[in-house]
Amino acid sequence: MTFRPDAKLDPGQVTDRRGGRLRGGGMAVGGGLGSLILVAIVLLMGGNLGDLGGVGLGPVTDGPVGSQLASECETGADANERVDCRIVGAVNSLDAYWSEEFAAAGQTYQPARTVLFSDSVNTQCGGATSAVGPFYCPLDQTIYLDLGFYDQLETRFGAEGGPFAEMYVIAHEYGHHIQNLLGFLEQGRDAGAEGGAVRVELQADCYAGVWGGNAVDTGFLQPITREQLDQALNAASVIGDDRIQEQTQGQVNPETWTHGSSEQRQEWFSTGFESRSSDACDTFNSDI
Repeated sequence: MTFRPDAKLDPGQVTDRRGGRLRGGGMAVGGGLGSLILVAIVLLMGGNLGDLGGVGLGPVTDGPVGSQLASECETGADANERVDCRIVGAVNSLDAYWSEEFAAAGQTYQPARTVLFSDSVNTQCGGATSAVGPFYCPLDQTIYLDLGFYDQLETRFGAEGGPFAEMYVIAHEYGHHIQNLLGFLEQGRDAGAEGGAVRVELQADCYAGVWGGNAVDTGFLQPITREQLDQALNAASVIGDDRIQEQTQGQVNPETWTHGSSEQRQEWFSTGFESRSSDACDTFNSDI
């Protein structure tokens, strides 16, 4: 198990909009992490998801906010059984850790919102389909996640999966929220192996690792095992730019990287996890 069975969850930190449907718009092209790379560039440059017409984005009508999370995700035992409850528990732990860190540094903290959706969702950054993968919208300070992405990680990209790997994904997106609060997110405008976009993504990986290294202290999780850590590192590896390009294009082009190589993503997550300090995550002034 990963969560303490007796840990009390707060489902109010996650909004369930599964069941939303896209109205209009074009057919999704590409999808998955290939689209996610495009989304990252557009958002970081202050654009709108609707500008990515070729990725199947368009006007969206949200479905009703679900009540299942409130009634069925109450304890850590629930989080150990269900992926949606696991996301609730991870968000609770992330919020507990980062709020304490900001308070200790005398900085103003605002929690991120998290929205679970299926198929499509409406955001202040524009409409998006699940083809874009998990993403953070800085305009509404919200993380958006279609849980089907975890199946894609395993079936399409060959990830091992596992609860801590799932939580790594949400912790990475929460890392973007922390960057937004600290003013780092806007620095990720240029692509390339040494570019700002890669440095932003690697810092988010490092922040995810920092949380992971301190997660037990938030009171929600049990000690992370070596196997669980390896599963998170494996997830970081399969979404490296080099591996995705090799798989989808048959060649690697570092000049177009936006997230970093598999090795870099693993290295910076490990740096955060082992140091347990966000001070170790200065990717903008480090050799990456």
